Amino acid sequence: MAKFLIVDDEEGIRQIIREYCEFEGYEADEAGDGMDAIKKAREFDYDMIIMDAMLPKLDGFSATKEIRKTKQTPIIMLSARGEEYDKLHGFEMGADDYVTKPFSPKELMARAAAIMRRGVAGEEKLVSGELTIDFAGRAVFVSDKRIPLTPKECDLLFLLARYNGKAFSRQELLDKIWGFDYYGDERTVDTHVKMLRKSLGEAFRDKIVTVRGMGYKAIL
Repeated sequence: MAKFLIVDDEEGIRQIIREYCEFEGYEADEAGDGMDAIKKAREFDYDMIIMDAMLPKLDGFSATKEIRKTKQTPIIMLSARGEEYDKLHGFEMGADDYVTKPFSPKELMARAAAIMRRGVAGEEKLVSGELTIDFAGRAVFVSDKRIPLTPKECDLLFLLARYNGKAFSRQELLDKIWGFDYYGDERTVDTHVKMLRKSLGEAFRDKIVTVRGMGYKAIL
């Protein structure tokens, strides 16, 4: 049975999410602040963390970044702020998805289920010059130095790398990486490509090629 960690300083919101989690057959733990969230995430192996952005003691962005140092647990961030900057910041800290308040609990559960269904299979490595992609280890190295990537950046790079040279439309990338029941739009893909190129650095950012009028492909 999947186990969720629900992090929000409002008890009412935690209770609503817990009820929907239990209705879907999940177990649920709760935390009321960022520090408690980090402590519990280190102690237990959760299948999903739902993290409010604005928390006492330590905000959700900082808590997500800290959790990412030791765990790759999927994280959905909740926030009353829906500006692109805030969403981008959440993704850069390591969030897998970003849901704006007020939200539909049913939609939140659908997004969580889609994230948990995803996974990038594979056992081999791909080497392109100084770039090494370890699919099994979910790790990327440039000149033998590991490059920190968010889970979504990994999924995006791994998919494009596996089909090296094949062009994918933005909608195809949304469907394959975020899932058919994802409620976001195609700008999500553009945002993550921008993040991925930045993470890869000057030497390899051009390996992720924009296909005009369509989407993206990798040339490795």
